[in-house]
Amino acid sequence: MTINLKDKERLDELQRNGYQIIQNPEKFCFGMDAVLLSGFAKAKKGDVVLDMGTGTGIIPILMEAKTEAAHLTGLEIQEESADMARRSVALNGLSEKIDIVTGDIKEADRIFKSASFDIITCNPPYMIGQHGLTNPDAPKAIARHEVLCTLEDVISQAAKLLKPGGHFFMVHRPFRLAEIMTTLVQYKLEPKRMQLVYPYVDKEPNMVLIEATRGGKSRMTVEKPLIVYKEPGVYMPEIYDIYGY
Repeated sequence: MTINLKDKERLDELQRNGYQIIQNPEKFCFGMDAVLLSGFAKAKKGDVVLDMGTGTGIIPILMEAKTEAAHLTGLEIQEESADMARRSVALNGLSEKIDIVTGDIKEADRIFKSASFDIITCNPPYMIGQHGLTNPDAPKAIARHEVLCTLEDVISQAAKLLKPGGHFFMVHRPFRLAEIMTTLVQYKLEPKRMQLVYPYVDKEPNMVLIEATRGGKSRMTVEKPLIVYKEPGVYMPEIYDIYGY
């Protein structure tokens, strides 16, 4: 299928099933955090999946390639990103498997039926509020800072939309780990699995991957650390596996 790229857009290879994704580097491009989340998240055959704040649709597209989920939906508030996601879905021939919905995470329970998803994923904005922002309306600012939604918005909406026993997967920053855990428990999403991501073996972790279960019992597994780089420019073998190289 041929597709018309808009001004400043580019087509990137995803190393999975020959899939490609449309991105605009001047607006926002997916990062390693989204790829690592797609590798950490699990979906069984027949599962119905929602990705909240999907951006250009990277997580639904990668999860469609990696899992046997029956259907995936991406929710995105920025129409420009949602439009790129829809065109990427069509380009990859996935329009029957993936829906992209333009909408606000804070209103997700009005957009979708309650308890209607088996799996919810989210790569939310990490930074609190608008501290240091020169243009809060810029797409990159909205993706990185809690301008349009907070951590509590994400978790409370996930709790409403997950089926009992459904799984929530999120990537975030370790400096907010205490807040993440208390908020998950507050909304009856029990933390079940956690993995810290380190840029190098001798550095502090800069990402945390978390799985929680709606209504789950209190018991959490901490997986072995995920180290990204062996040396500058050279990934560890696990990272190459996740990327599909």
